[in-house]
Amino acid sequence: MANTKFDAKSFNPEAFRYMVGRVPNLKMNEIVKSKALVRNPDVQAAFGGQNGTAYARIAMRGLLDGEAVNYDGATDIEATSTKTFEQGMVAVGRAKAWVEKDFSFDITGGVDFMQNVADQVAEYFDTLDQQTILAILSGVFAMTGAKNQEFVEKHTYDVTAQGEGKITATTLNSAANQACGANKKKFSLVFMHSDVATNLENLNLVAHLKYTDSEGVQRDLELYTWNGKLVVIDDDMPVEEVAAEPETPAVGKEGEAGYTPAVPATPAYTKYTTYIMGAGAFTFEDIGAKVPVEMDRDPAKNGGEDTLYVRQRKVFAPYGISYEKKSQASLSPTDAELKMGQNWTLVHSGETQENKRTYINHKAIPLARIISRG
Repeated sequence: MANTKFDAKSFNPEAFRYMVGRVPNLKMNEIVKSKALVRNPDVQAAFGGQNGTAYARIAMRGLLDGEAVNYDGATDIEATSTKTFEQGMVAVGRAKAWVEKDFSFDITGGVDFMQNVADQVAEYFDTLDQQTILAILSGVFAMTGAKNQEFVEKHTYDVTAQGEGKITATTLNSAANQACGANKKKFSLVFMHSDVATNLENLNLVAHLKYTDSEGVQRDLELYTWNGKLVVIDDDMPVEEVAAEPETPAVGKEGEAGYTPAVPATPAYTKYTTYIMGAGAFTFEDIGAKVPVEMDRDPAKNGGEDTLYVRQRKVFAPYGISYEKKSQASLSPTDAELKMGQNWTLVHSGETQENKRTYINHKAIPLARIISRG
């Protein structure tokens, strides 16, 4: 019988997951190694416990603050308390299905569809997780409000107006320092577009990572290091086409009141966003689904076909930034909803009045972006 082992009745989900697990999930494995993603048992307990949930608020302990008084035998010592912060986190659920006809098996001489799927599912989930991370980053850098805007401005390094507007050998270090100062040493991972990566390759600023396959052959990964930081290349990175601007003529006479100098014309260009992440930039937990993978068989449709269904629920929570769920239509946010700045805010102490809130120090958040022309 064609495709017997893919029949819904004989499908073994554990065997399938084992087959998928044998295929290296290279990009996400390297991101985990970079320590940009860290596990948090509190998150697993909140989302994966007996009651379960789709959204949770996790307590973050406040840091010591306040000024010390002069210890001179005459000055009273003033006591202050630490404030407790809360960070909103959401489980992102995604599902997909693939269908294969029995007839396809017949006319291809018995192509092993099961192995073909297993070989690609790991990479598919890899790409899916990266899209979730990039959607979250877009939302974080679209935040509004005074303190949130301070984070956005300090953690954005724009070089489009510098020289050719391209990333150079000093850009990464300068961007990390502007964002986090002395904490810049935490940065360990860079997400960039292939055009930006090509520019860095041409400048000999990046080097290929390698891995050894099951047959002992060393191969290049589509991953690089730049100044010791892992580089992940993804053409889903934000890209914007900036229109040309005509020359603006001078107004008035130079030296006289009201004089405005001419502004030269600027040609059209492509603007790229590169993200930098540090150790602990994201809390990550695989919450799981009741049935993460299953098969269904319809013996009549198209002469017989099998459909594979996969489901996942994961939490990706940027450190120090809370998901507030202000605009979310269902129990799982779409990528479009994750990109909404209104859904995100810096973690704070929760007082109703803005001027009484204590916000997390933005320098403690190891996230930054570089805006460039390449």
